Amino acid sequence: MPPKSFFVSPDLPTYSIPALDLKRWQTAQMDLLKGRGERALTIYRDLVKKFPDNAGIRFEFGLAAAKELEFDLADQAFQKTAELSPGNIALRILLGQQYHQLRRMDRARACFEQAAAMDPDSIHGQLSLADWYERERRLDDAWNCIEAVAARHPADAHVLCYRALLLQRRKQGAAAEKILRELIAGGSNDLHVRYSSRHQLAVVLDEMGQHTEALRWLAEAKTFQRQSADIARMEQIYDQADRRRRRLLTDLKPEMIRNWRHKVPEDSSRLPQVLLAGHPRSGTTLLEQILGAHPAITAFDEPAAFTQEIMGELAPMENAPALSANGLDHLGESKRQHFRARYFKNLSRENSALAEAGMLLIKNPSDTANLYFWLRIFPAVKIIIALRDPRDVIISCYFQNLMLNATNANFLSLERTVKHYTDLMDVWLRLRELNGFDWIETRYDDLVADVETEGRRVTNFLGLEWLPQQAVFHKNDRKNIVVAPNYHEVAQPVYQSSVGRWRNYAAALAPFQERLAPYCRAFGYEI
Repeated sequence: MPPKSFFVSPDLPTYSIPALDLKRWQTAQMDLLKGRGERALTIYRDLVKKFPDNAGIRFEFGLAAAKELEFDLADQAFQKTAELSPGNIALRILLGQQYHQLRRMDRARACFEQAAAMDPDSIHGQLSLADWYERERRLDDAWNCIEAVAARHPADAHVLCYRALLLQRRKQGAAAEKILRELIAGGSNDLHVRYSSRHQLAVVLDEMGQHTEALRWLAEAKTFQRQSADIARMEQIYDQADRRRRRLLTDLKPEMIRNWRHKVPEDSSRLPQVLLAGHPRSGTTLLEQILGAHPAITAFDEPAAFTQEIMGELAPMENAPALSANGLDHLGESKRQHFRARYFKNLSRENSALAEAGMLLIKNPSDTANLYFWLRIFPAVKIIIALRDPRDVIISCYFQNLMLNATNANFLSLERTVKHYTDLMDVWLRLRELNGFDWIETRYDDLVADVETEGRRVTNFLGLEWLPQQAVFHKNDRKNIVVAPNYHEVAQPVYQSSVGRWRNYAAALAPFQERLAPYCRAFGYEI
């Protein structure tokens, strides 16, 4: 039998399982891995009854329940897993991460606090709690965690790296720079430390105005990050998906979108939706916070519902037959209704009072690539496209340190970052050309120059009146956790320092200026 849960790295209590049941467990694991959640859940229900004290089975039961949108059942399974494994720090951290995905933030926080309390000497436990506090913008609490663990492990590279991050967040760039330079000079063998320390140093130097050196350290960080995954494979997957998308866009006809719009199903009109899209780092988070401060709007920060319940079936990134424009046009109503039902159930994890919500604002810049799927499944959706100078977007994306996947792997070089920008905005330009749906563009530059004027214009597009509280969104504290990578900027008032940032890196962008010129013209930016 497996010594521990197939999905869990921490060791869990294991017990003797008969060969027949072991085979069924392995079948359930494979079903779960391949997305066959319903079948997996059926097997896990039976296994949990037979082996109620097996923490590995119990944990995977929770994963299967979450896959099938049985969020309360998943919660119960995870709680029982914790009871079966007292004192297991790594498991508590893993459960905290699962609760974060379920958007059960109080339970997630409790797991991280429990992990840290189990052993004050645990670097993993203390750093996980500090990271959570930092994401909640509780910088003093995060700092106390780091200071406590640093007193016990003053030379640990991970502790030093995180201490530098908090110093940078606290606007103590010189102190952060000192730690990072010493850390790099020490020559850590840990790959994560090697690229994280260089990336953080680049960010600190950028903020201090040392742009040439910042770019050099950033490039070096990306070189190390490339060693952490099969980047060539990720780029291949992304490029295949982009080619499929471009073929579909070419074959889309204006009359298709108009026809979709004229056949709005009753079940999708009960909750009016707005999709806030655009390229990442184009000001979508700022605009979501401003619009979400309106009491008539229920805002969602990069929810996974559309990707998991619709894109996962219609257009998975890898090993999928290409869906044609004609196939999308003839997608049956029963299938679309099925997608909508799954989508709203998934979305309910974000807000249990979804049925009582008013207008839903879905902020997810990645869904720009899927706009035609949104228009097919939700033909009444309103589209807001956030725009920003393409060169500012590219520099900002290049400076991000993101978990690698087929999309984010593009941000490991300026050339691929430019490609990603053009790929994504070509989708919008094509949809804008086809027309036939409700849309508005809004520029980041206009928003930060005059929040009320531009905010009012977008709010009015939604059929709502502008309210003064929207301009002071940063004082509303309507939620503690922001999913977007720039979560730490949410508590700040609007600032204009990011406008024209690309000029600090004009030499590096020079080889791409001609390629970006059409997009600058299309969105009203000087070349």
